[in-house]
Amino acid sequence: MNGIPLVFFDRVCEEVNTAKITTNDFESSYKATQHLIDCGCKRIALLSISTCLSISNKRLEGYEQALKDNQVGYEPINILCENDAVANYCFMQKIMGDQNRPDGMIATVEKLTTDIYLACKELKLNIPQDVKVISFSNLSSASILNPSLTTITQPAFEMGKAAAIVLFKSLEKKNFTLHDECLTIPSELIVRGSTVANA
Repeated sequence: MNGIPLVFFDRVCEEVNTAKITTNDFESSYKATQHLIDCGCKRIALLSISTCLSISNKRLEGYEQALKDNQVGYEPINILCENDAVANYCFMQKIMGDQNRPDGMIATVEKLTTDIYLACKELKLNIPQDVKVISFSNLSSASILNPSLTTITQPAFEMGKAAAIVLFKSLEKKNFTLHDECLTIPSELIVRGSTVANA
């Protein structure tokens, strides 16, 4: 990159041969989907806002693999949302008001969580009895939502710290090879009330 050190973290460009600090998006999405299946969900929807980002694609792949591995006839419900909160809220009301609505939902970005909760409240759907909800989220308020939100909590601080360390090393050492510095820091499934009552 013209002699300028470059480090990707979280959202990466696979085509660029440089350091990448990521989390285990495929495995985390797989684990989230498996958790909903274990909780009895039979129609699980994955909500995302992009088909271009590598993290979105890996989360989709993990979700689809978990459905496939359980071999019980689960059909993927991959829903592409917008970057418009009002449009997403109306869309959530529509799909959650349908007779064949999902009974489990995974939000791949935390801002979709509010739309899910508001739509369920408007439709008088009980979380987690009627629909179970998981979000990829670092929201500090996840534990005080009603019900508290089950999350895939990402190691945002650790990823940023690791990226900074790698960048400083590349600036300090002339023979430092950036493309050798690829690190995956695991996310954590934290089970709360939105998937398990009294969790």
